Amino acid sequence: MLERMRNATHGFVGRAIMTLMLGMIIVSFVIWGIGDVFRGFGANNVATVGGTKITSEQFRYAFQTTLQQYQRRLKTGLTNAQAHAFGLDAQTLGRLVADAALDEKARALGLAISDQTIADAVHNDPSLKDAAGKFSRDRFDQALRESGLSERGFVAEQRKTYVRQQIVAALANGVGAPKPLVEALARYDLQARAFDYVVLPPAAAGEIGAPTPEALQTYFNERKDNYRAPEYRAVNVLAVTPTSLAKPSEVSDGDAKARYEKVKAARFTTPEKRKVQQIVFTTEADAAAAAAKIKDGASFEDIAKQRNLTDADIDLGEVTRSEVFDKAIAEAAFSLAAGAVSDVVKGQFGPVLVRASAIAPGSVAPLATVLEQLKTEIAADSAANDVQALHDRIEKVREDGKPLAEAAKSVGLEVRAVDAVDAGGQDKNGTGVDLPEKDALLKAAFASDVGVDNEALSTKDRGFVWFEVTKVETARQRSLEEVKDSLAAQWRDNEIAKRLADKAAAMVKQLGEGAALASAAGPELPIKSAADVHRRGASGLPESVVTVVFNTPPGGAGSATSPDGRVVFKITGDLTPAIDLADAKTKAFQSKTGEALTNDLVSQYINALQRELGVTTNAGALQAAVGG
Repeated sequence: MLERMRNATHGFVGRAIMTLMLGMIIVSFVIWGIGDVFRGFGANNVATVGGTKITSEQFRYAFQTTLQQYQRRLKTGLTNAQAHAFGLDAQTLGRLVADAALDEKARALGLAISDQTIADAVHNDPSLKDAAGKFSRDRFDQALRESGLSERGFVAEQRKTYVRQQIVAALANGVGAPKPLVEALARYDLQARAFDYVVLPPAAAGEIGAPTPEALQTYFNERKDNYRAPEYRAVNVLAVTPTSLAKPSEVSDGDAKARYEKVKAARFTTPEKRKVQQIVFTTEADAAAAAAKIKDGASFEDIAKQRNLTDADIDLGEVTRSEVFDKAIAEAAFSLAAGAVSDVVKGQFGPVLVRASAIAPGSVAPLATVLEQLKTEIAADSAANDVQALHDRIEKVREDGKPLAEAAKSVGLEVRAVDAVDAGGQDKNGTGVDLPEKDALLKAAFASDVGVDNEALSTKDRGFVWFEVTKVETARQRSLEEVKDSLAAQWRDNEIAKRLADKAAAMVKQLGEGAALASAAGPELPIKSAADVHRRGASGLPESVVTVVFNTPPGGAGSATSPDGRVVFKITGDLTPAIDLADAKTKAFQSKTGEALTNDLVSQYINALQRELGVTTNAGALQAAVGG
């Protein structure tokens, strides 16, 4: 609610601030790009900007607020790990650092906002008004509860926000998309072309014999660097994990069934979903009148149109019962037959008519389909207790200086010998090698050497992977004989491409001299046509062809590569609509361009402020605040 209040009162400039909150890619990059700055921190500070400290508590609150916003938007829960994968922690810290930098600048400039200005903004906030359009103290109190702020705290936050806006407003004053830029971008975006074309297939290149030894040698010499053999390493690997030790065959059907009943609702049940629509009314009388019209034959869409509502205004999407925020609406929607409209429902934001336009029934995966999966899980859980014991026994043997193979044998296991793998995880045939904890193992193996005693790697399922490098083959230049077969195939493909290019060039020359495409192509190549093709947008044509078409003068001819061979085309039409700056679409385009320029200017300014003030971050405090 607090964020909505800010959005409602900030206008154009405010949107620039909020854009920074949700998309602080540049600012976040600057923050994470600072190295070796983890010094001089209190234990409770995640960052400092000049003289401003961002405490763990401030970050934790802001992070949870951002997390909840994304959860409402995605209509699903997010773990802290998922939030980190999305970069929400970096975005949150980026926003806080940006705010702190602006606060520092505001103090330096002596900027201030009166109490009356803040009070007026609160009273004029649309989200805090009742159905009669008057300020609602109840809604204001609800907003305070949802934000977790006291009235004094809210006013203090708003005061900072408006002061920051003064700075941004000064930056953005007079900034707009120049007319020539808008016209140029609009022409580029709206330009459309039509053209006729033929496709020269590989067969059009004719017969291509085997390359002579001299031709193959020349081809190889010109591309030697493409045929270098990477560094390979031979490694012995021993994985001891719950999964590798598990014995699913020893788990009974009864134990699997017990696990199934325990987790069935959470894991194997797909809840019923419904496509829910709603129309919110100002008064119950209006809602009742609309309900009566529907009973008399009017449609749900008719009522929506009468109230000037679009599909987006009334659509809640395809949701489960738990995903509908308002429980009264959820109860009504999931009690209706498909396509039926409810009676008047007392929703949290006013009286509502609800329709369930489509129903997707729920389902439960039968035990038989997940039986083996559950047995594997149970067996892995049981084996987890054995992993640490085996780890300790293996490490004891290794401490005595024994090789990994002997340590494995002492506990009844065998190492796996990988003869050759490169840093990308492929063998000498270019086939991927299946390795446990592949990325971490490869990184560690290529940082090690023959004879080095390496630490065991921990796995995601609480297991361990040991490895030892037994051989290193350095990168080298392959000989012609080693790559002869693949080289010959590539030589042939290259020859086909050259012949098609030459044939296409000859056809383009004929077209340029006035010949018709049908004449230049001959009867064996069918002529195709494409119309209303734009630079961006689905045309069914390869991007390589569209790019060359728009790089060719109107009425001209050209050729381009395509997955099917080579395309030869003749442009038959070129249309660039007149750009009317008063047109609604052009105005929207101009507005978006202006906002992009403003946001870029604000981002650059904040980056400069951060460099001037100095930003330091405390990785440990940040990780603790996130909960990672």
